[in-house]
Amino acid sequence: MLLTGGLKSLLPHVLRRIIRCNRLSISNTSGMAEGYKQANVVILHKSLADDFEKFCRANDGPLPLLYRSQPGDWKCPSLSSDSYIRTDCLQYRKYEHGACTGSLKSLKEYSEQLKDMVTFYLGCSFSFEKAVQKAGIPIRNVEQKCNVSMYKTSVPCQSISMFHCNLVVTMRPIPESKLGPAVLATSELKEAHGAPIHIGDPGLLGIQDLSKPDYGDPVHLHPGDIPVFWACGVTGVEAIINCRAPLAFTHSPGCMFITDLKNDNVRSLGGVPQVHCISQDPLHFSIVSAEAAQKIKTLETLIGIDPGERGIRHLQRDGELLGACLAMSHAGSVLITTGFPTHFNHQPPEENDGPPGALAIAAMLQALEKRVAIVTDHRALDLNRKLIEKAVQLGILKKPIPLLSYQRESADSALMFLCEDGNPGRPRFDHLVAIERAGMAADGNYYNARKVNIKHLVDPIDELFLAAQTIPGVTTTGVGDGGNELGMGKVKDAVKKHIKNGDVIACDVEADFTVVAGVSNWGGYAVACGLHVLRCCELHDRYLRRAVGFPRAPSKSLWLPALPSVTKEEKLLKTLVQLEVRSGKTASLEMEVDGLPFYNTHSLMIEKLL
Repeated sequence: MLLTGGLKSLLPHVLRRIIRCNRLSISNTSGMAEGYKQANVVILHKSLADDFEKFCRANDGPLPLLYRSQPGDWKCPSLSSDSYIRTDCLQYRKYEHGACTGSLKSLKEYSEQLKDMVTFYLGCSFSFEKAVQKAGIPIRNVEQKCNVSMYKTSVPCQSISMFHCNLVVTMRPIPESKLGPAVLATSELKEAHGAPIHIGDPGLLGIQDLSKPDYGDPVHLHPGDIPVFWACGVTGVEAIINCRAPLAFTHSPGCMFITDLKNDNVRSLGGVPQVHCISQDPLHFSIVSAEAAQKIKTLETLIGIDPGERGIRHLQRDGELLGACLAMSHAGSVLITTGFPTHFNHQPPEENDGPPGALAIAAMLQALEKRVAIVTDHRALDLNRKLIEKAVQLGILKKPIPLLSYQRESADSALMFLCEDGNPGRPRFDHLVAIERAGMAADGNYYNARKVNIKHLVDPIDELFLAAQTIPGVTTTGVGDGGNELGMGKVKDAVKKHIKNGDVIACDVEADFTVVAGVSNWGGYAVACGLHVLRCCELHDRYLRRAVGFPRAPSKSLWLPALPSVTKEEKLLKTLVQLEVRSGKTASLEMEVDGLPFYNTHSLMIEKLL
């Protein structure tokens, strides 16, 4: 018997011959024939072959099709010169009516049945191991001399006819400092599953215990390692089990077919990837192209001008807009709040900065088919209801948005509001957004920019943001332009130091992401534009859908009309004027926001963002 030493440097045709002679004392092919593609194998009756190929095409993340044989053809000339599929895998599995009925070293005894069967060769993540190692990243399962860990997930694949199953993934522990290089090294190797489909907490994939893989061996994480998950060709095995074919064969997980093809022919998947952390509890990273990230950075720069000369540049933090947009892109349900009753001597006391930005965010979230609701002060429900109705009439919103109010009735009121039956494991919302919403100061009061306490006009919606900090999986964004808005607690020290009256008015309640703009509405417009940029990013779209199903090509008919426009915002501001909602700085009922004219200031900003 041959041992494993030196196998990684042997040429594929030599390894296949050794495997064919059953002379290896190893349990998997990870780390063997470095730099060459390895393949998962599925063999099924020819009557099922066309539908299985369609299933692969519909889920090409886990099932990148390298080659499909003719019925009874035991060779694969485009992958190898002298292969013989009946003997060239370390081990096979036999399935009958969905049940695994045996492990085999060879398929020779089934030669007669194989005459009517078709072999599919599917890409394997073992193929990218050399590229990962070249990037200076350890392959922990190779270090630990064991098979890679494979897990069934709760992510459904795109079904085709009788083929249906959930995604199977491999997990490789990667040092956090190496996440970017790991994604970069694998993203262009589409035929080896490409970039990861998830980085972070396994529970987000429905995996309960990393120490108990469904296939392969447990791989131990080193301190500082992050679990990184790639789509896996064993997904095909699950599809075979579920289709309950009378007879089928697959490779045994980890025992791949080794091809003669090198991993030189890379295919671009939409730009250079970047990795960004969007949540600490549960730990969750996202992927986006450098081009899309730069566009959102440009949006952040545009809205960062300070027309009121309030010193907001001291509050700005790079990357907050990108983080907020990524978190919302991953969210399924978003709660938005706005409303700053700065004009306490007028009725209504609200200013007109905030609602347009909130509706711009809501419109894009609607277009992206996310659930969205607005929570506001009970006294302002009627005003907001009229605004939402008008937004639907103007074509800003596709349909009315649920409108909620919040009152503190007990110590757990916020938790009951945010979660089903107050259970933190069942949140109603994934993300909370506050835009130009009066924020609670350190003394428990709410102040306008002139240091006037307006607490009597503000419901304690801050409590929802404080409660969200205790609920795993719920992230928050605050959008503001002066430091006294909900969510600005993240930059309260800078507010106290650089903003007029900051020592009194600074909001004490933090958000995970703090978007600071010259005018808060601009921040809302930028979020809407950023969400659109992300949805048009091929790398991010693939990550969102876990590389299953077909790519969601940018749909101009759905997404572009949801973006803010000068015409829509002009009509909305006229509606606010008609409802006697005033400019924040001047209390004017003219076409202005925060004392700045709509025409040639706000309209110009909208055009720049677009």
